[in-house]
Amino acid sequence: MSLFQTSVLNKYLKLQDAAAIDRQYTLYKNYFHNTTIQQTILNSKEEEYQDGFLRALFVEILGYTLKPDVDFNLVRELKNVKDAKKADGAIVDNDNVLAVIELKGTDTINLQQIETQAFNYKNNQANCKYVITSNFQKIRFYIDNAIDNIEWDLFRLNKTQFELLYLCLHKQNIFKQLPATIKTESVTVEENVTKQLYKEYSQFRKSLFNNIVELNPTIDKLVVFKKRKSY
Repeated sequence: MSLFQTSVLNKYLKLQDAAAIDRQYTLYKNYFHNTTIQQTILNSKEEEYQDGFLRALFVEILGYTLKPDVDFNLVRELKNVKDAKKADGAIVDNDNVLAVIELKGTDTINLQQIETQAFNYKNNQANCKYVITSNFQKIRFYIDNAIDNIEWDLFRLNKTQFELLYLCLHKQNIFKQLPATIKTESVTVEENVTKQLYKEYSQFRKSLFNNIVELNPTIDKLVVFKKRKSY
């Protein structure tokens, strides 16, 4: 299954603050849809633009506060618990790491190449649920594991796509663990759908068997039963 089940996702999208999304989408477009800025990003080396990227997207658009500002909840270079390796960034709630962020330059075309590295950082932080990777143009979001993800192209997001990014990554939603809630609810809905389909299929096979028996009274039920795998 995809990261979120469609009906569950739509329910939570409708609960978002539409006016706030409109304001932030305007800010987003003015920056990330600006072709001059896009070209500057494409020409920037990884280390040159990391702070600029975090401020442009996570601070200005998604509502975070970057250290060393007062009451910060976004940090650069988060050290692993077990070794000296560092993630490029993290979303934090005091001492609790909510998400790790791994950044590469735009010369890293496929973000799957850095999954292992990013999840190593996640696994070194107790209770961390989210992984975010980006090459400054594209950004990926994972919950708990690397099986499923959502990827956005920041240079081309339309309003609908931005609404999903906002739902997944805005500070209020991350701090409320809303993405994890949507994923859990999605799994439950998918399981219920599967159970209902199996129930209906079983009822259909039973009705079909009874109908065949009724229409063929001269044939022993056991003979019909042994042939049940053919229907």
